[in-house]
Amino acid sequence: MADRRRKPCTPTRIKSVRASGSASRHARLHRGPDLSSLSATSDTALAVDEPGQPRRIRFAFVSAVIALVAAFAAVGSTVPLFNVYRAEDGFTNAGISVAVVVYSAATLTTLLVLGRLSNHLGRRPVSIASLTLLLSGCVLLLNVHEIGTLVAGRLLLGVGAGLASSSLTSYIVDAAPARPAWLASVASSQTVMFGLAVGAVSSGALIQLAPWPRQLAYLVVIGLLLTAVVLIAFSPETVARRRGARRSMRPSIHVPVRVRHLIPVAAAVLLATWSIGAFYQAFVPALVENQLHTASPLILGLVFAAYMGPSAIAAPFGSRFTPATAQRVGMGAFLVGAAGIITAVATGTLLLFVVSTIVAGAAQGIAISAATRGLLYGSTVTDRAATFSVIYLISYSGATIPAFIAGQLTNVFSLPQIVLGYGVFALLATIYTLFGARNPHTVTETVSQSD
Repeated sequence: MADRRRKPCTPTRIKSVRASGSASRHARLHRGPDLSSLSATSDTALAVDEPGQPRRIRFAFVSAVIALVAAFAAVGSTVPLFNVYRAEDGFTNAGISVAVVVYSAATLTTLLVLGRLSNHLGRRPVSIASLTLLLSGCVLLLNVHEIGTLVAGRLLLGVGAGLASSSLTSYIVDAAPARPAWLASVASSQTVMFGLAVGAVSSGALIQLAPWPRQLAYLVVIGLLLTAVVLIAFSPETVARRRGARRSMRPSIHVPVRVRHLIPVAAAVLLATWSIGAFYQAFVPALVENQLHTASPLILGLVFAAYMGPSAIAAPFGSRFTPATAQRVGMGAFLVGAAGIITAVATGTLLLFVVSTIVAGAAQGIAISAATRGLLYGSTVTDRAATFSVIYLISYSGATIPAFIAGQLTNVFSLPQIVLGYGVFALLATIYTLFGARNPHTVTETVSQSD
């Protein structure tokens, strides 16, 4: 019989194992979360050996992406209309900032209470519920002449967006193809930005060039949302229904142990980038008109899209690096863009403002997708919804708190001074990221640490 005794762990052998482990770890970090075994997990409702199943999974992925674009196009479509409401209905900057804060607060609350619901009821029903709430918000916004109506409509959009942020993003990762490996993290984190950009540009163009300027954008979005509902209804479910839905609604925050050390830097990235996004919703309508001397809804939509759109385009670039390196690169470029925005506002230069906005938008895409890739590392079907809930809780905190504070300060400070405050926030977040960014722990590292 062959000698099957274990070979002794000589120093040479230990070095070899460590070297190969380090190389494989480096490769895994570049690839991002391994989703190739997704359909084999016990929590999935799909059986991959069924005929035609891969095609149905691809359909679910495409449907979830379209639905998430539609969801946030609904949110983005209101931004170019803020100047219309200011001009025709006398809405103030403070009133509009309240509408932005209410939206973000509703999203935060929904994520905290309902963020894990799709783990129990399934991705499809929760996704359809989110789209229905967004539809209701758009219907209410068809007739805005008082600030209360705008706030109520944005409240419904916030609840719908909160559900979508958890259920649809998890649905996208569940159904994403295994290759390219970066697709899951980029699609789940950047589809939101792309949807906001599509909604803002389309709305701005329709307001300026088409009839019914106060209603047509919402009618188009309503049609898109209805299409998304149909697509999701015909898509396969990826999560088996299970008990515990009521218990999951108890407010709690859960992050898998393997990625908890990544949360502080990810929070810095998300808080800084999303705070600027909320700034563009709340204050750029007035800033474009007062400081950059144009009241065009289309220009306003393009300026907003210049921050959100490049985010989705540049995000795959971050997959060339490990999550830690990509976050450093992204936040460094983000700070450059923020400095350009401050300079453009101070000098009243529209071209510099747009170029700097594009730079900041592209940079945030690299940083956010890298942070998401790190937090999704080694994720399973059951912990994805909770992870995305934490990601968007942090993100919407960044959108809500600074916007609320800035809104209260509009009567004390000028808009250029408020922009400078956002720039200081970006500087602090960038410094923290440069020195604190880390990569996720691998299983091998976790075991060795426990030993």
